[in-house]
Amino acid sequence: MAIKEGWQGRFFEDFEVGDVYQHPLGRTVTTTDNIWFTLLTQNTAPIHFDHHYAAQTAFGKPLVDSTFTLALVTGQSVSDISQNVFANLGWDEIRLPNPVFEGDTIYSQSEVLEKRESRSRPNAGIVTAQTTGYNQDGKIVITFKRINMVYKRGQAPKIPRLTPEKTPGVKQGA
Repeated sequence: MAIKEGWQGRFFEDFEVGDVYQHPLGRTVTTTDNIWFTLLTQNTAPIHFDHHYAAQTAFGKPLVDSTFTLALVTGQSVSDISQNVFANLGWDEIRLPNPVFEGDTIYSQSEVLEKRESRSRPNAGIVTAQTTGYNQDGKIVITFKRINMVYKRGQAPKIPRLTPEKTPGVKQGA
């Protein structure tokens, strides 16, 4: 039986300016997501967690906390953009052109804008990507640039790959 490695993410050498990665997973935002994230971050704006209050606003319903949207879309991009990150160096030009509501499903994609060698870390390079999040109707809900320092191939810490112990009486690989 051959053991095949799973996706390991991209290293600095794998990025090319102009490449677009359509991130594989969408995520439907729930009321619980919105309330928990809002309260966890001590955001006291009732438009995020008080349905009666939000019904009286121009939106007529709760808005999803915009920092949740930023965190969600950033997370969606990790497998393609920053799985092998040395350090996240920052976000820039964050824009929220349309609101996110509870029940919306968010998808995203990223385009590589720049790539350069690191001046301080010879084992890594700097990658800048423009990430766009959009809802189930294709409306853009967030855009941002993210700058990451990404390990070069063979320079990242090794992820432990443990082998399970054999259990008596159980056929392995079944």
